[in-house]
Amino acid sequence: MAHIRRDQKKLLNRVRRIQGQLSALEAALQGDDDCTRVLVQIAAIRGAVHGLMTEVLNAHLQEHVGGERDEKKRSRELAVVTGLMRTYLK
Repeated sequence: MAHIRRDQKKLLNRVRRIQGQLSALEAALQGDDDCTRVLVQIAAIRGAVHGLMTEVLNAHLQEHVGGERDEKKRSRELAVVTGLMRTYLK
């Protein structure tokens, strides 16, 4: 998980932006915002979470699959990522 530690500041900044978007969505739902604004906010949150997932997954693939020299470990990591993608893409 060296890539998580290495990119920790950048990843946490993304998470904090997502938290801000979630707070804005909560305020929109509690307020008198029309449904179009709510839908736009939901789409923005989904895009932000997808971007975070893509960034972490890319680093994981590079470090734990592409960079793994042991074929058994590489196969195990690939199986983990494949299962994760099945879950994520449902």
